[in-house]
Amino acid sequence: MDDTHTAAATRLAGGTPLASTIDTSDAAAWTGLDLAVRELARTHPSTLPTHAWATGRRFRWPWDAPLPRLDLSRRREPDGPELALALCHPDGRIREAALRRAAGLPAPDLRPLLPLVAIRCADWAEPVREPARDLLRAALPGAGPDAIAVLAPVVLRVAGRRHGEAARNLLEAALREGPAPVLETALVRDDRATRRLAHRIAVERRHFSPERFAAAAADPDVVIQDICADGAVAGVGPETGDEVLLPLLRSPHSRVRAAGVTALRRAGRPGEAEAFLTDRSSMVRACARYVLRQYGTDPAPLYRALCTGGPVPPAAPLGLAECGAREDAALLWGLTEHPHPGVRARAVAGLRVLDAVDVARLMPLLDDPAPGVVREAVAALTPYTERLPVAELRARLGTEHPRHVRVGAFRLLVAHGGPDLREVAWSLVDDAEPKLRANSWAMLRS
Repeated sequence: MDDTHTAAATRLAGGTPLASTIDTSDAAAWTGLDLAVRELARTHPSTLPTHAWATGRRFRWPWDAPLPRLDLSRRREPDGPELALALCHPDGRIREAALRRAAGLPAPDLRPLLPLVAIRCADWAEPVREPARDLLRAALPGAGPDAIAVLAPVVLRVAGRRHGEAARNLLEAALREGPAPVLETALVRDDRATRRLAHRIAVERRHFSPERFAAAAADPDVVIQDICADGAVAGVGPETGDEVLLPLLRSPHSRVRAAGVTALRRAGRPGEAEAFLTDRSSMVRACARYVLRQYGTDPAPLYRALCTGGPVPPAAPLGLAECGAREDAALLWGLTEHPHPGVRARAVAGLRVLDAVDVARLMPLLDDPAPGVVREAVAALTPYTERLPVAELRARLGTEHPRHVRVGAFRLLVAHGGPDLREVAWSLVDDAEPKLRANSWAMLRS
């Protein structure tokens, strides 16, 4: 048990108000408090107050042990700390009674306890979780933005428990049907799960304009990027202007750019997709080809022109392989000698895509000065290790070769296997190159 949660439970048992006991904005603090109170009841039962009001229980419980003897002579209305403790009590009968007591509180007094009510919605005991769900269902419509902001992360944290989905459904309904300020507060919550859920519901409710969704697609969270990009695209039509499309098309995030390129079709602007045929992202390139095809343009000739014209965009050879024919391999082989390393690397990757690998012709590229080219050559040659000249690979392990050449040769030797591989690995365990040392030890331990 976390010492912080144990200390919080002890302070709560001593009468400290709930808001001063834990960080109420932290979902983990609520679930930690729930577990800590149970542990406190097990190890130091005398520290918990006697719940004199926990009588007249409605349900029949599956055990016969009576509740502890209650001192009714000092019966009093429970204050906030006592009721919070009761909602976390290890005895289900007390948790049940606490929920009945909470249901009778005025709304302002109940709101601080709603996160504990949400935890009880996933309680293992049906006589506890059913009243908790009824109470949460009744309280959510009037809870207000601030209460929802505290409650939502707790609900989503316990949603993965066996009975946790019901509270999540109630929260989603409150965000979907509640007033706009409630959703707005959830949209800017620090908790990632809350923000993701709120953005999904914002798309369902069409809470934002397409322009605002497009701007929100710059969010640092990749899931929210996707959600907002989809929300922006859903509002794209022939009248849509640059204020929606440009934030998507200029995004540094590939999934957002892909959504923007796809939206060019709905906007009736397919010609602009041609500029994205050579995007660094394969997803964006695929979307650009899709848009062009929808308007009757075959992208393969465009790629061939890019690969044979003036300056070759680095992604053009790979784009050609993604949509071209086996006959395009001849053009790609020529680009393996291009002065730009990015073009050479994508040309090798394109040969792999076209299944046009020639081991003898690719072997010299293992000595390329660009690490990216060597990585692609290793990836292309790996399926053909039985045809590789092992002696030439072992020669490339010499310290006179650059680091990336040595590492690439060792990877191919490992893929090739053979009885001499352990000897090769032993020769490198004290090598000056850290990656070769690490890879050698990993191979020897396997």
